[in-house]
Amino acid sequence: MTTSPLTTQALDGAAIDGGLYTDVTDFARHTHWLNEPVSVFSAFGIGLFAVYLLVAWWRARGQGSTAMAAVLATPIAVVLAYVVNSGIKDVFDEPRPCRALPHDFLLEACPAPDDYAFPSNHTTVAFAFAVALLLISRRLGALALVTAIAMGASRVYVGAHYPHDVAVGALVGSAVSLVTVLVLRRIAPPLVERLRAGALRPLLTSQPS
Repeated sequence: MTTSPLTTQALDGAAIDGGLYTDVTDFARHTHWLNEPVSVFSAFGIGLFAVYLLVAWWRARGQGSTAMAAVLATPIAVVLAYVVNSGIKDVFDEPRPCRALPHDFLLEACPAPDDYAFPSNHTTVAFAFAVALLLISRRLGALALVTAIAMGASRVYVGAHYPHDVAVGALVGSAVSLVTVLVLRRIAPPLVERLRAGALRPLLTSQPS
């Protein structure tokens, strides 16, 4: 296979914190009882954030337009965070640790060569949800934040990412979500008010017409 110029200049993740990555995957190697639960959570745990958002939406139906605007801004923030993170991936082209450190323990199959590691998409999405939910409800947001931290840790445990992939993914998701939700929470309430007066009223408010 011919190596492209971009690949030869790709970020060397193993040189950054490959030793810490190996320590975590060695821990996974010796905790077989934990492998299956973490693998399932790492693959499907993102679905928990949809549940949290559904709870936030249900509560916001009985609250003001600002609260509902923040809820409706959350999926927009998550998508924007994912897009920004994917753009960063394409710039740095960091090979997955399973390619740089092929003898380390893996719980997740090694992705295709063009599925880059830096930053972690799972972590970005998780923290985008968590920060948005913190702006909606402290209690619900705190639960989402704990889940997001667990998601980031799980991505290293299963061997999918280096720790710095997770750390930067958390920063990207948090920053994009914070800006997006704060802006839309400020400018979108008038639109929510108009929508609450129309056909979408049952979805946006619990108050009778």
